[in-house]
Amino acid sequence: MAKTKSELLQEAKMLDLDVTTKNTVAEISAAIKSVASSKQKVASGEGLEVKDTQEVIADDNGPAKAGKRSAKAIAQTEEKRAKEERKASGEAQDTPKPKTIVTPTRSRLERRGKAYKEASKLIEKDKEYTIKEAMSILVSTSGKKFDSTAELHTRLGVNPKHADQNIRDSIVLPEGTGKKLKVAVFADEQTVAKAGKIEAFAVGEEVIMNLLTKGEIEFDILIATPNMMQKLAKFAKLLGPKGLMPNPKSGTVTNDIAKATSEANAGRVEYRVDSSGIVHIGFGKISFGESKLTNNLTTLLTSIKNNKPSSVKGIYIKSIYLTTTMGPSIKISLSEI
Repeated sequence: MAKTKSELLQEAKMLDLDVTTKNTVAEISAAIKSVASSKQKVASGEGLEVKDTQEVIADDNGPAKAGKRSAKAIAQTEEKRAKEERKASGEAQDTPKPKTIVTPTRSRLERRGKAYKEASKLIEKDKEYTIKEAMSILVSTSGKKFDSTAELHTRLGVNPKHADQNIRDSIVLPEGTGKKLKVAVFADEQTVAKAGKIEAFAVGEEVIMNLLTKGEIEFDILIATPNMMQKLAKFAKLLGPKGLMPNPKSGTVTNDIAKATSEANAGRVEYRVDSSGIVHIGFGKISFGESKLTNNLTTLLTSIKNNKPSSVKGIYIKSIYLTTTMGPSIKISLSEI
């Protein structure tokens, strides 16, 4: 006997089917039969394969938006697994790395200009020259576009950190320096009047004070009397870095301003050992010629030799090199001194 519509709706409600009185008897009956047949298949083991509940949900709904089941997390997991497999099989180690081409650094001579390279050909490497031979080469290797300065560079066996080994002196070169210097004299009116005629760029207390106050350093050498040094103290930061601060050791602090001025104009030079124990100083112009340059160099080397501290043991003068402003260096034999 066929079931009525009310009986079918009651049965469908028990099966949690989404049907209402609007559905026909045939639709309700078909829905009940579909559920009944599905239960029979599950009970008999036919149909769907047994899977984990989370995997079934993932298969039905696709990848999650975030978390371990997101598309990005799944891709990273697969990439990590593939990387571990390659490492285990040795594929990563067998992959050859690209070779980096290292360009060798050019030597200092290769980086020089053409004129310097030509001049360096006249000098034998590691050879020690006499002063006479060096002067001849020095003149021939100097630049032609300007009057180069002849320079002395000598390394001393001293430690400048010790006060008695901080070599410093000033001498008058017999042939001059070849430079026209501007000399300024900082002294009171009485001392200036007593000195008489002085060949200087600026003379007097008021004149020098005005220049220093304005910060105008238009002179090369500043000579001062001892009683005026106190007034120069406030300009130490201006004069010190330029090497213009008067100093008794350099002969620029004296009461005999006439003599100091004449010596400065005649070619007085000051040398001082640097922090590496090296003295760098120019001793004339190439236009002087070999004879005059030799006289200046001999005077300079004699002064350096005579200033040897008593605390220095062993070799005092370790090396001597001569060069021009933009020329190659020439090594001098130590037997020459």
